[in-house]
Amino acid sequence: MSGDPAGRTVLVTGGSGFVAAHLVRQLLERGHRVHTTVRATTNSVKLRPLHALQEAHPGRLDLFPADLLADGSFDEATKGCAVVFHVASPFLMPEKIKDGRRDVVEPALRGTLNVVGAVNRTPTVERLVFTSTVGAIFGDYVDVREMDGQTLSEKYFNTTSTVENNPYHYAKTVAEKAAWEAEAAQDRWRMVSVNPGLILGPSLTPASDSGSLFLLDELFKGYFFYGAPDFSFTTADVRDVAAAHVAAAERPEAHGRYIVAAREMTSFHRMATILRGRHPGDRRLPRTALPHWPVRVLGPAFGLSQDYIRKHLGIRFPVDNRRSTEELGLVYRPIEETVVDHYRAWREQRGQPRRASARAR
Repeated sequence: MSGDPAGRTVLVTGGSGFVAAHLVRQLLERGHRVHTTVRATTNSVKLRPLHALQEAHPGRLDLFPADLLADGSFDEATKGCAVVFHVASPFLMPEKIKDGRRDVVEPALRGTLNVVGAVNRTPTVERLVFTSTVGAIFGDYVDVREMDGQTLSEKYFNTTSTVENNPYHYAKTVAEKAAWEAEAAQDRWRMVSVNPGLILGPSLTPASDSGSLFLLDELFKGYFFYGAPDFSFTTADVRDVAAAHVAAAERPEAHGRYIVAAREMTSFHRMATILRGRHPGDRRLPRTALPHWPVRVLGPAFGLSQDYIRKHLGIRFPVDNRRSTEELGLVYRPIEETVVDHYRAWREQRGQPRRASARAR
C-alpha cells in the first residue's frame, strides 16, 4: 500500500476472529480507516472487542455483515478500500470435522472466491493480503525432509494432504492456490500471502471464537502430567502475525509468500518448562519428556493414528523465516512471552483467577 497510511481505507474479513481482531487494532493504531466483516452485527458478546475499538477510534471502524458462502456478500464492505486482508476462514478442531469437503474445504474455497470476486469488482483495491498457513506448504512433518536442507521454505506447496487426510491443510492449500490463480488472471491488484505456524498468544475475542486457544488444552488441563509427548510445533505470536499482515500491506516491495514462524520449533516439554517457571505449583504441567514407545503404544487410545505418530513424533526441522525478517522487518517475540500470555488468556477466558507465583511477583 503506497503513500501515507493515514486516511487509507482497508478491509479485514472475519474481524471478530483470533488474528483479525489483533490486525484490526494494529491497523487502527497506525491511522487506517478499517472496514471489517462479521457474520452478524447483533451478537453483542462476540462483537464486544470490536465495539470497544470503535469507541477508542471514533469514526474509523465500520462493521459489515457478510457470509463466506454468499455470492456478493463482501461487495459493500470492499467499496473504497485500497487493501483487502482476507483473514476469515473456517477453523474446526479435527474431532469436529464430520465431512472434510463440506465442513472445511468448500467454505474455505468459496469464501476465498467470493472475496476475490469483490476485489475484482472494486477498482480502488490495490492489494490482497491473504492469510494462509504453513499447512499450505507441508502436510506432515516428514514432508519437510524432502525439502532443500530439510528446512521449511515458502517455495513449496503441500502435495500430501487430502480431503480425508488433514482436510484443514488441504482446504488452506486449495484456497491459497485459487487466490494466486485469480491474481495471475489480472494486472490491477497484487497479492501477498502470510503463512503462519501455530498461532499462540493473548486473545481479544471470546474463547468460543478463538479456536487456537483450544489447541493446547491437553497440556494445560493436565492430560500430559505424567510426561510430555515428543511433539513440536512451528509457532508464531498472534501479535507478530498481525504485524506481518500490516507490513505486507504497507511495504510496496512485499510480494509472494511469507512464512511467519520462529526459526526453531517449540515442543510440548519446552512449553511446560516455561509455564512451570511462572506457575511452579501447577501439578498439571509435565516435568519430564515422555519416551517415544508409550506414545506409539497408547497414542491410538487418545485418537492418534500410527500413521500420524510415524510422521510427526520426534520430528523437528528448522524454519527459513528470513523473508519475514528481512523484507517485512518482523522482529519475533520470545517464545517465553508468547506461551505465558497464551496460558494467561486461556485461564482468564475460562473464568480462572490469575494467581501469580512468587517468582512472577
